[in-house]
This record gives sequence, structure tokens and C-alpha cells, in this order.
Amino acid sequence: MPLRRVLPSDHLLLDIKYATADNFTGQPVYKKPLCFIHADAYEPLMAAVRAAAAQGLKVKVFDAFRPQEAQELFWAHTPDPDFLAPPEKGSNHSRGVAVDLTLCDAQGNELDMGTAFDAFTPLSFHAAEGVPDHAKRNRQTLLTIMQGAGWVMNPKEWWHYQLPDAKRYTVLRDRDLTEHMM
Repeated sequence: MPLRRVLPSDHLLLDIKYATADNFTGQPVYKKPLCFIHADAYEPLMAAVRAAAAQGLKVKVFDAFRPQEAQELFWAHTPDPDFLAPPEKGSNHSRGVAVDLTLCDAQGNELDMGTAFDAFTPLSFHAAEGVPDHAKRNRQTLLTIMQGAGWVMNPKEWWHYQLPDAKRYTVLRDRDLTEHMM
């Protein structure tokens, strides 16, 4: 099975937003706050965690693998191609090769990125004007860490990174995760 579980550590925090009501749908989508990622994406994620730790920072993951069923629910709720992949195209989250994350200080406090996670607004764009300079610097730090670990950014979401050539991976469904758990 291509999915690997991601566990929290001293420099890797998990706040799986879609297992809570604290997300754009206003309701929990996942049954449990577990984090999985494609095996090919695991080491690049750990490389980013090590790079952040070398700067005295922590990585906080909001979402990684997202079953296709969840992507379909998101699209039904908010069919916005600027921020969500239409289910027929398949999300790179549903391939297990995308991660939504931020950086935190040594105490675990999130760095200001200028908008919240999943703020579906042009202010979420990496190059957005109107974002405070310190937030731009924080976004740049995140970008440098992630690109250095082999990730590609989404220009419309400061929090979203994916493996290069992500479309070559297969879209996975709930049953794929269930089979992995057994």
C-alpha cells in the first residue's frame, strides 16, 4: 500500500483540520485526526521537518492524504476551482502527495502567514499584496524549506505543497486507507 502514517514528534505537529469543525465546511469530514501521506512523500516531508528544526521552527500539518470521497464532499460544498480540484480531475491530496502545513515557533505557536489556513481569498496567494511584510517573510521561509526538501508550491495557497509530477500518482479512496489500516 502506498500510504504511510505520519506521527507527531518534537518538530512535527498535527492539527488535522478536517477531523474537526474548524474548517471551511464547518463540520468534521474525517472520523479520526490521523495523518497519512504517500510513501514517496514521506521522506520529503521529514526533510522539511529537519530543515525547519535547524532554524528553531516546527512544522504543523493541517492535511495530507484526503480520500476522494472527502474531495467530492468539499467540491459539493464549495465548487471553487481556484482553491479546490474538481473531483473528476482528482486532487493531489487524494493521491497522497500533497500536504497543507504551516510553520510554528519553538513553543508551537503558528507563525503569522497573513491569512488563516483555507482562507479562500486572493490574500492566500503566495505573492499577494496587502499581506504584512513579516507574514511575507514567514511565507518565504516556508517556501524555502519546502522547495529545499523537494516540494512544489501552489501559487494560490501559501499552505499547500505537493510532489513534482503529482498527477502520475493514483487517486485513492476511503477503502484504500481502510485496507492500509488492517
